[in-house]
Amino acid sequence: MADLKYYDVILKPIVTEKSMASMSEKKYTFSVHPDATKSQIKEAVEKMFTGTKVAKVNTMNLEGKNRRRGTQVGKTSKSKKAIVQLTEDSADIEIFSGL
Repeated sequence: MADLKYYDVILKPIVTEKSMASMSEKKYTFSVHPDATKSQIKEAVEKMFTGTKVAKVNTMNLEGKNRRRGTQVGKTSKSKKAIVQLTEDSADIEIFSGL
């Protein structure tokens, strides 16, 4: 278990066509720390964005891709993605409101 503070859990929002379409259902996509758990992600979203209540959190572990540069072979770093579903009476997240 990593000793993560709530401000270390969420790294950045993910803005794609698919994630923007799911915002109408109050689902928001974030890139999160690879060691973060679902309960840590829920706590981080509720503390960072006032007025939000999280209904559920879905996470995906993304393995690093193989990359080549000449004869050298390596891997990119692994990452984790979280889709956060807010409750119906919850406030929207302001980061996404201007997009």
